[in-house]
Parts: sequence; C-alpha cells; structure tokens
Amino acid sequence: MKVNIEIDEKYKETCITIQTNEWTEELEEIIQVINRRKKERLFGVEEEQTVLLDPNDIDFVYAQKRKVFASCKKGDIEIKKKLYEVEEILVPHGFMRFSKSVIGNLNQIQRFELSFNGNLCVYFHSGNKEYITRKFVAKVKEKLEMGGK
Repeated sequence: MKVNIEIDEKYKETCITIQTNEWTEELEEIIQVINRRKKERLFGVEEEQTVLLDPNDIDFVYAQKRKVFASCKKGDIEIKKKLYEVEEILVPHGFMRFSKSVIGNLNQIQRFELSFNGNLCVYFHSGNKEYITRKFVAKVKEKLEMGGK
C-alpha cells in the first residue's frame, strides 16, 4: 500500500482520499480507525440515573413506541437519542442495521438460524435474540464473512 501525505497551510481541515480498484479488509480497518478518532459517548437512562454505555456490552439497539433502547445482558436501557443518531455512533464499533427499527452488534453474535420467511434469528452471547429482516440479511452475512469488521 502506498501512502501520500501533503502538509500545506492552504488546507483548512484534514481530507483523506483513498484510490483503489477494490474494497478490502485492510480498507475496512483503516475506516474504522479513522471513525474511532471522533468517538462520541453514548449515555442511557436507567432508574432515573444517567449511565455511560460501553458498546461492547450492548447486544442490539431498538426503537419501540417512539423511544430507543439498548438491550444489554442486564436488561434494556433507554437512550435519549434517535435511532439513526445511535447508529452513527455505534457503526465503528461493529454495529450494523438488522431491520428498520434494530441495530445489532456483530461482535456479540453467537449463532444464527434461518427462518422459513427468509429472516435470520440471531442469538447473542448474553442469551438475547433478535431478528434480521430479509432486506438486511445479505449485508449482514457479507459483513460477518469479513470478520465482523
């Protein structure tokens, strides 16, 4: 891989351009490293207290009745953000869209089963389970084959 860095005062902010003929795992890792630099914290509300959520402890995040919840081993914790805002924060941590209302942690998946309607039933290490709708099955499988990165 060839790397070119140009430092000049005429640039007001850093801009990264990658030129390649195909997408690779190496590029995926580079993007994740870049995205982690602008790390934003994720807070939840549990028993009227604000708690800091570790992405590694979250199995999936879902929207229900106009509220957003993080499903963890110890239970569900409400997040005071929109689902798309939470998705932006969690994508660099191995999360991916499972359905219109669910974002799942690929790193916490233990196994999955194909259902008769084309959906995938995903089982997490914590014992939780969630479904991936047909629209997102191919993308999730592709991401898992790349190592969940």
